[in-house]
Amino acid sequence: MAFVFNADEIFEMAEQIERNGAAFYRLAAKQFPAQQRLLTTIAEQEDAHCATFSAWRRQLSTKEKEAAVHDPDNEAADFLRAMADRRVVDVQRGPKAVLKGDESFADILGIAIGMEKNSIVFYVGMQEMVSPAMGRDKLDLIIKEEKKHIVFLNRLFDEQCPPS
Repeated sequence: MAFVFNADEIFEMAEQIERNGAAFYRLAAKQFPAQQRLLTTIAEQEDAHCATFSAWRRQLSTKEKEAAVHDPDNEAADFLRAMADRRVVDVQRGPKAVLKGDESFADILGIAIGMEKNSIVFYVGMQEMVSPAMGRDKLDLIIKEEKKHIVFLNRLFDEQCPPS
C-alpha cells in the first residue's frame, strides 16, 4: 500500500514523537542524577511541544483531517505510530539500551541532538507524502519547532560541556 497522509495524521505522529522524547529524558534523568533537574526540564520542553502540536492539530481544517486514501485496516496510522515509536526515539529500548552507562553528559546531549535531527529528517521525508491540500505546510511548523530545540540543545552543550 502506498501511504499518503494528511496534516492530522502527521500531528498525531508528532505528538507521539514528543511523548517518546519526554519519556527518554525522564528515564535519562534517573540514570544521571547530577543532571536530573536539567534533563527533567528538557522533558518538560518536549511536553510543551506536544501540547503545541496538539493545539495546532485542533485548529486544522476539515480538509486537513480527511483521510487521504481509503484505509479500512488503519495501516497508515499504524505505520506512523511505528515510525514515531521506533525510528526517531525508541522508548521501547529505553536509555539503558541506548546509553551504556559510561557516557558523559556531553554524550547524552549529543544523543539528544541526534534524536532531534532524526525527527527533522523524518518530517522532511514526510513532506512528499502529504499533499498541499491536506496540510503539507503544517509540516514546516513542526520542523521549525524542532530546529529551535536543536539550537537550544547545542547552546546547552556549549555551556555545559566546554572543550577540555
